[in-house]
Amino acid sequence: MVATGAAEEPLVTWVLGSSGLLGGAVLREHVRRGFPVITSGIPWRDHAAAVAALLEVAGRLPKGGWRIAWCAGAGVVGASQEELDAEVRVIETFLRLWEPGLPRGPRAVFLASSAGGVYAGSVDPPFTESTAPRPLAPYGRAKLRIEELFTEHSRRWDTGLLVGRIANLYGPGQDLGKQQGLVTLLCQALVTRNQLSIYVSLDTLRDYLYVDDAAAMISGGLDAVRRSGDVHTKVLASGTSMSISEILGQLTRLSRRRPPVVLGASPAARFQARDLRLRSRAWPDLDHLVRTPVGVGMANCLSEVRTSLQTPRRE
Repeated sequence: MVATGAAEEPLVTWVLGSSGLLGGAVLREHVRRGFPVITSGIPWRDHAAAVAALLEVAGRLPKGGWRIAWCAGAGVVGASQEELDAEVRVIETFLRLWEPGLPRGPRAVFLASSAGGVYAGSVDPPFTESTAPRPLAPYGRAKLRIEELFTEHSRRWDTGLLVGRIANLYGPGQDLGKQQGLVTLLCQALVTRNQLSIYVSLDTLRDYLYVDDAAAMISGGLDAVRRSGDVHTKVLASGTSMSISEILGQLTRLSRRRPPVVLGASPAARFQARDLRLRSRAWPDLDHLVRTPVGVGMANCLSEVRTSLQTPRRE
């Protein structure tokens, strides 16, 4: 069992990816809990500059103890093999160069990974921590390689590590220009009345996790691995799967209008499993931090998209 509410001295937490959906929520959660926070922008596409930026921030972590929430990366589902390989090389180089100067003291690391990426070709859902990963796309293979790198170094450093294989995140804070996140894209289609092309079957099942709930799980998980000093993998999911048809129905009830969608085709469809139900068997106490009903979460997402698209841009 994991004690998620134990009082501890707040450690400085370095949140990577704080401008993104997950990193932004993790940043808010740590500020809410009173943790001092470091954020940083990393130029991922420039190998030398990215490594230098990572080492510079790492060098400022206090010797008395720290936490890292690694919620960043250049790679996305549609990234090319070259882009993904470049990200892996940056991480590999950073971890190798940082190791000699690693400060002592209490330490904990969270690494955001992708349940959809690593389990895309796995069999016998629902998938758990004991399911053998079987990625279908370069994105999933890159995520597994990054998991391996962090695991290898954390064991050598004697540092607690939580690898979070995260379900489909949704909620306020998604970058509307990146064409990511099905729920956000459907909300965008509702507001703009532009058709959204969906290239998988409407009975495709996914687990949708509200981003603020994910952030609470991550913060609690960092508490736990700080105490354990070991490497753990956990599926971060709501435990309840929905089909695309059910999401369309939920948004129709919220807006009284069906999102304008059409069925299309894409080569990327071959990387998408029809059934990606998830269940976590590890550290069940963290699962109690999933508290946002899906109707509330989608209403929040729709409200934020409306506000973002209807607010005039400042010149």
